[in-house]
Amino acid sequence: MNDDIDILLNKAFAGKVVRKDLTKKVKEGANVPVYVLEYLLGQYCASTDETVISDGLQTVKKVLAENYVRPDEAEKVKSIIREKGTLKVIDKVTVKLNEKKDVYEALFSNLGIKNVVINSSTIKKYQKLLAGGIWSIVSLKYFYDEDQKSSPFIIEELKPIQMPNMDMDVVFEGRKAFTEQQWMDILLRSTGMEPTLFDERVKLHLIARMIPFVENNYNVCELGPRGTGKSHLYKEISPNSILVSGGQTTVANLFYSLSRRQVGLVGLWDIVAFDEVAGISFKDKDGVQIMKDYMASGSFARGRDQINANASMVFVGNINQSVDLLVKTSHLLAPFPEAMIDTAFFDRFHAYIPGWEIPKMRPEFFTNQYGFIVDYLAELLREMRKRNFSDAIDKYFRLGRDLNQRDTIAVRKTVSGLLKLLYPHGEYDKEAVRKCLDYALETRRRVKEQLKKIGGMEFYDVHFSYSDKETNEERFISVPEQGGGLLIPDGPLNPGSLHTIGHGSNGHLGLYRIEVQVSPGNGTVRFSGLGTSSIAKESLRVAFDYFKANMPRVSASVKAGDNNYHIHVVELQNSGPATTLSLAGFVALCSAVMQKPVQSQLVILGSMSLGGNIVPVEDLAATMQVAFDAGGKRILLPMASVGDIPTIPGELFAKFQTSFYPEPVDAVFKALGVE
Repeated sequence: MNDDIDILLNKAFAGKVVRKDLTKKVKEGANVPVYVLEYLLGQYCASTDETVISDGLQTVKKVLAENYVRPDEAEKVKSIIREKGTLKVIDKVTVKLNEKKDVYEALFSNLGIKNVVINSSTIKKYQKLLAGGIWSIVSLKYFYDEDQKSSPFIIEELKPIQMPNMDMDVVFEGRKAFTEQQWMDILLRSTGMEPTLFDERVKLHLIARMIPFVENNYNVCELGPRGTGKSHLYKEISPNSILVSGGQTTVANLFYSLSRRQVGLVGLWDIVAFDEVAGISFKDKDGVQIMKDYMASGSFARGRDQINANASMVFVGNINQSVDLLVKTSHLLAPFPEAMIDTAFFDRFHAYIPGWEIPKMRPEFFTNQYGFIVDYLAELLREMRKRNFSDAIDKYFRLGRDLNQRDTIAVRKTVSGLLKLLYPHGEYDKEAVRKCLDYALETRRRVKEQLKKIGGMEFYDVHFSYSDKETNEERFISVPEQGGGLLIPDGPLNPGSLHTIGHGSNGHLGLYRIEVQVSPGNGTVRFSGLGTSSIAKESLRVAFDYFKANMPRVSASVKAGDNNYHIHVVELQNSGPATTLSLAGFVALCSAVMQKPVQSQLVILGSMSLGGNIVPVEDLAATMQVAFDAGGKRILLPMASVGDIPTIPGELFAKFQTSFYPEPVDAVFKALGVE
């Protein structure tokens, strides 16, 4: 099967493909990006003839041995240039303007020479030299004069290692020879992966990583375990993307330098990818704000100027805990630095790729079959940026009413990007659009689910769906990791255990489990799980004193003073010690001493004073949402909160079996299911 694809590929794209095991062979000995290697392999080894390949491989090795500058051999190469007078070198060249001398000066990364004068016409042609630099083949000359102030090295010719031009008609025609699956495999092989070892879903994730290459101003985030190849694509595969490694960055570097009046990385590259998001910090206070502005509109204001740019933003980073734990206790955007944990910033993400579903890279995952020369692939992707497939949805489907404007833009962009990658020739059917739409809705909903956890009710609308225009059938899209392992388990808990929701010490709503243990004794109480929070202890002390005074009203046969009590509070969502545990604590004590469990999947809301006066629930709608997300099915509400019920969305309220209590003892009977 693989051989079939290889034959078809060599036939449809003769001279544009290379066997990927050759790249691996040469890569091991030279630390150059893949696109540099394959540029050379494409020149000398683009064939199926083993003899041609073998000769070509020798030539490539010879070119690399003679012309590629290894950092440890820099002095030797400099000496050769001096003795011979001239030499072609392969190196990364970065240029900056020396305003004191009014000349452009180049720095050669591996060769280690700087202040080499470079003419302005080369700069005009290749602007990226000024931002991050370009791998190039450079003819260097050596001429020393005692009087000269600049470097004795002279650039005779500089040629970036990039495909010179691209005939898209060849691509569109060539694509027709393959099925969707075959084309997907070709794309993945072109990036070095062996697709036959991945399941369908993982392949889609790997393809989704490429969307920023074909979509302008596409913002995507991927967090997952280490070693899944998150940053590889943006660093090695294309000369049009730049990887900013975690650490401090500036507005001048990223967007616009007011002093040099020069556009930053977003204006010169197709993709700006941030590696290790946890370490990103801006030197400037307004950095995150400008980034938000740019991610929303593709433009930003600096000084008097409004500047437009097309670069897509990619954020990759590591999740160190298990995803299940993060989903339950926090949110999936937790690895971002504190300054960026802001709903307005995250709302600008068009998609969130679940990096934890991609396996860690092993040697067998790298292909030995044919794929496009990555430079050809990079240019193909770049050309596709000029096209737009975002209206493909409208032909077959209608988006659901829970999608706001930002959600709609995000979904359209993702669908457009996937179709450009899989069907560059524009020939796709309804099922193809459906597949892309399902994926787009899921990756956007994942962003929305996290926003709901951070920002509460403002982001309540997460039930994404679409309708088929022909059948009017509505289909809802869920997010796989949200479903499993709810915090409130199905089935009865032990007597004395129950769930409640309240504001924690950090101001966020959180779910708490109260567990009470009873042992024979003389009526003493111990608290644990509260840290140093005096407010939480105080509220449980109120619960205990009320319990001692009112237990006879609940059950005449049980005497509170015959036992000792241990009340433990488990904080389930990292929201800090709770401040309103009095009523739930009282119900838990009654349940424990009577040895009766509370009803299954019940959440008890409200608190009380020492005299038994009920305090209504603060922020009822958001509290109900937390209860629903945690797996609650029943809600026990104080009568005092009835007036707030209109603030709860109807479909959310309908999800619960709700009962009301006027005072604490009634709350106990309702919780235990005693009528």
